[in-house]
Amino acid sequence: MRLRFHCQNRIGILRDIVSHFVDYGLNVARGEVGGEHGNAIYLHVPNLLNAQLATLKPELEAVSGVFGVRRVGLMPSERRHLELDALLSSLSDPVMSIDMEGHIVAANRAAGQLLGVRIDEVPGLSLNRYLPDLDLPALVRRNNARVNGLRIKLRDATFLADIAPLHREHHDDVASLAGAVITLHSADRIGERIYQVQRQELRGFDALFQASPRLAALIREARRMAPLDAPLLIHGETGTGKELLARACHLASARGQSPFMALNCAGLPESMAETELFGYAPGAFEGARPEGKLGLLEMTAGGTIFLDEVGEMSPRLQVKLLRFLQDGGFRRVGSDEETYLDVRVICATQQDLPKLCTEGHFRHDLYHRLNVLSLAVPPLRDCRDGIEAMALHFIDRAARQIGCRMPGLSPAALARLSAYHWPGNVRQLENVLFQAVSLCEGDTIEPAHLRLPDVGEAPGLSGIDLDGSLADIMGDVERRVLSTLYPQHPSSRQLAKRLGVSHTTIANKLRQYGIGSAD
Repeated sequence: MRLRFHCQNRIGILRDIVSHFVDYGLNVARGEVGGEHGNAIYLHVPNLLNAQLATLKPELEAVSGVFGVRRVGLMPSERRHLELDALLSSLSDPVMSIDMEGHIVAANRAAGQLLGVRIDEVPGLSLNRYLPDLDLPALVRRNNARVNGLRIKLRDATFLADIAPLHREHHDDVASLAGAVITLHSADRIGERIYQVQRQELRGFDALFQASPRLAALIREARRMAPLDAPLLIHGETGTGKELLARACHLASARGQSPFMALNCAGLPESMAETELFGYAPGAFEGARPEGKLGLLEMTAGGTIFLDEVGEMSPRLQVKLLRFLQDGGFRRVGSDEETYLDVRVICATQQDLPKLCTEGHFRHDLYHRLNVLSLAVPPLRDCRDGIEAMALHFIDRAARQIGCRMPGLSPAALARLSAYHWPGNVRQLENVLFQAVSLCEGDTIEPAHLRLPDVGEAPGLSGIDLDGSLADIMGDVERRVLSTLYPQHPSSRQLAKRLGVSHTTIANKLRQYGIGSAD
């Protein structure tokens, strides 16, 4: 059991506290001092029972200078260790710390995978075994400053290494080298890194497309809801950018400088989803870490948690999430200690939650708690008037990432994009155009460069805007027919022959809808 004592910072207070445990034959395994002014003492008493604590608590709080005693889930050092471990594990690049003899002191999971060993086998390994031609400790001593972009070869892969020296303070305030932290960046992914940096140049709502009136209206709604602290539910098909919208709402709120964490509830076993979201206590189950694990909620304290595909959440987790939304409290797996946090909850789903409620698969009370504010992201097929602007943006982005000149987009290719039904929405459009840029050897993307699978074709009138008069609706259908057939019959004469109408009629229609060159 771990205890926190709120107390005075006076000489002998720790001895006076520990003496009470000695009287009961209890061993104090570890102690730490915390608090801004040393006004908190943490003790780990492994064999202390709840019944004993109930008896001891009045005695402990009677010690001079002790103001209160309560149970805690983690010692401060354990929490720091968990937070550091979570941070390192989230990094996709190999990161390792070495001492001045060239032995690895600590490393993240990506480094273990690179070295071909389990993460618990990494400490103590000699880096010279993997880099026989490079004496890193000597390099650190020689430079005694940060080194960026050092090209090295490790296990037949080329990396650019960033090396940051670690210093320790001597008693005479003279700093000496203690080792270095090494971060390895794959040389093959440098172009992708530049691309990711460029993607982050525009943040929040500025990174979202507003070329279509429907998307512009969505962003206006989202801007109004972003500063509010109530739960937000985002509806939309896969690939429509629900997480981007959630991040934009977070950045535009008062929590914008606090953490944003995301968890996809789809496909996760109930036990894994529960420990990921709520964490677990030390020794909660067989195979658990002895120090326990922080959940995403605790790592997001003060910020925003984004739960994607919330309709896939198990009944047990729905109950725990409902409780958290009601009073901000929850319990880690295997713990009876209540934890209270201030976290905004944003959820997303592509399912019909009211229907799931009717079928008994989703709680009505949870749905109403989540649906305080709601946004509906339209599918790409309903925003065809913005496809050209999106396409040009994605082509420019892909060309920058690949490192080639930006190709143009032929009218026939644009017509093909505009006529497609886009089951994968904006994400699919971006992927298709990235592939098109990589396939294009000339200056213009043609329909042949567009790899568009004919699967998931929308049936019936799906995707057709039924607003307006019959003439408007028929005009939309006519435009789609011409846009679809024009790439296979790329002239007004060929298309007129295919449809059995006059060349003049087709030329006028193509000109009216801005398709092709209407020759």
